[in-house]
Amino acid sequence: MEDKAYDIQPARRVSNVQEYYFSKKLKEVAEMNAAGKQVINLGIGSPDLPPSEATIDTLCEHAKRADEHGYQPYVGIPELRQAFAEWYERWYHVALDPKTEIQPLIGSKEGILHISLAFLNPGDKVLVPNPGYPTYTSVSKLVEAEIVPYELKEELNWQPDFEELEKMDLTGVKLMWTNYPNMPTGANASETLYQKLVDFGRKHHIIICNDNPYSFILNEHPLSILSIPGAKEVCIELNSMSKAHNMPGWRMAMLASNPRFVQWVLKVKSNIDSGQFKPMQFAAATALAANKDWYDKMNAVYRSRRDLAGQIMEALGCTYDKNQVGMFLWGRIPETAKSCEAIADKVLYEANVFITPGFIFGSKGDRFIRISLCCKNETLKEALNRIKNRINK
Repeated sequence: MEDKAYDIQPARRVSNVQEYYFSKKLKEVAEMNAAGKQVINLGIGSPDLPPSEATIDTLCEHAKRADEHGYQPYVGIPELRQAFAEWYERWYHVALDPKTEIQPLIGSKEGILHISLAFLNPGDKVLVPNPGYPTYTSVSKLVEAEIVPYELKEELNWQPDFEELEKMDLTGVKLMWTNYPNMPTGANASETLYQKLVDFGRKHHIIICNDNPYSFILNEHPLSILSIPGAKEVCIELNSMSKAHNMPGWRMAMLASNPRFVQWVLKVKSNIDSGQFKPMQFAAATALAANKDWYDKMNAVYRSRRDLAGQIMEALGCTYDKNQVGMFLWGRIPETAKSCEAIADKVLYEANVFITPGFIFGSKGDRFIRISLCCKNETLKEALNRIKNRINK
């Protein structure tokens, strides 16, 4: 019987998005590795360090229990919500009700979708940063919202230009995505910035969604937008255990806001998934109890890696801000370079090192590249040597 599958058309939303850049590029990298190229991957922000030993011990202990393998509450176990609340109080000085103001998530990427489904109707407008995390754009397209880009400017330390925002037509804007400490640029948060964002959201009745997974990486003073008085009225903050606790594959994250916003997100989430593995939730609660020594030891590793990443930038003729935080290094390519993609491809094909071209984060990233710090010093040294020795200047 003839296959007629080609007559079937996907939903309109499928044509609104493209395959994720890393999904496509990593297929190419895999093919190069299969051919014996031994590509060094400096593109992805997937921590290579393990969670704390206590976290692993808790997982193993609970996984051996016969009664912890069933479906779990959509709101997460009380112990995990309480741990998130204590974490916010201890490090961000933010008081959260663990029963009503916290929602555990299967990764913050999931939370971006759930928030968008909960708040956006087709045609609603969304303010999306340029440069910014591509998922803000792709998810907005999937829910058929209208994307309104706003520029982050290097001369403003990659913060929004609020004077420009006030001049824009904000009619129909329902939600604004922000991300500080910023990815990809490494720009840090400040109380002044967060106050401006809260004031902007309250003035224009726009929900400010701050994505905050990098606040502990190479950063002495973690901040939350929810520390600003009145922020819960208009803000939702996403936070993740992928980066600060070395748990990217665990898919452990949360969002925090006022009880009404949290409940709306829960209505969406409860119709999509069936909770998280209970032993992992207990283990996450253990990880959240880490003391300052845990973060200090992790950051000592990242600090030495960033020094090497800086040498790679310099070998490529790039310049960068040494005050960046987070687990990447963001650098401006030389004026003589054709494009960031051209440099990234040259490094990949001549040195067999994969780095990220900034254009994937928006037009304001066109003259930048990004290097991940998620690999050992030895690997970074090898990448540096390859670039120095193999690339035709």
